[in-house]
Amino acid sequence: MNHGSEPPEQQSPRAARHFEPDLRPMTRINLRPIASPMPVGFFAVAIASVIVGTLQLGLLGDEAHLAVALTILPAFVLQLVVSILAFGARDVLAATLMACFSGTWLASSLVLAFDAPSGARVLGVLNLAFALFALMMASVAHRKRSMWLVLCVAVPRFTVAALFNFTGATWVGYLSGALGLLLAVAALYAAFALMLEDMRGEEVLPVGRRGPAHEAVEGNLALQLRDLERQAGVRRTL
Repeated sequence: MNHGSEPPEQQSPRAARHFEPDLRPMTRINLRPIASPMPVGFFAVAIASVIVGTLQLGLLGDEAHLAVALTILPAFVLQLVVSILAFGARDVLAATLMACFSGTWLASSLVLAFDAPSGARVLGVLNLAFALFALMMASVAHRKRSMWLVLCVAVPRFTVAALFNFTGATWVGYLSGALGLLLAVAALYAAFALMLEDMRGEEVLPVGRRGPAHEAVEGNLALQLRDLERQAGVRRTL
């Protein structure tokens, strides 16, 4: 018998699937608008960078390691929260950056607090790995110029910090501290510009959005919902 002529209920499950109704009109996807968490993340980068930078410049003294460790520990918590919120806002670039920054602050804080053996060399490897990560992130973040600026400063800052961890040279420490303060300035600008943008619903200070990042602020709702069915959390698998 030709199975193509059988009623759907008498056919095999695989064949019956061809007769399933289109469920798309009955599907509802709920979106939950949130305030942008990125200003908090960049402010945390700025504050922690200032603390570590002043330590490397010798302004706090060698006995301040434990105090510095305890002071930068909240940056780990803040940026972890920002990362979680960014994942919920479907911004994998921002979420990944904040999560890795968060882990770096936690590791640095613990090593400084406990004065672990070979801690400087281990932090050197960590800083070098983070510099490579920041370089890779910068290569894909060009459409978000504020984030790209922070990453462009983070690459030399963490590279020099790694060199200082490996060599212990005083002048390298001073250079790392100066770059840390420069990173703080870049992060402060990005945080303030993004905060103003989110508060007023338009660009106030130059942020340098391009492509989809520009459409995210200037585009209409239809653009924001384009390809929503392919987003993580909506599709069946990551």
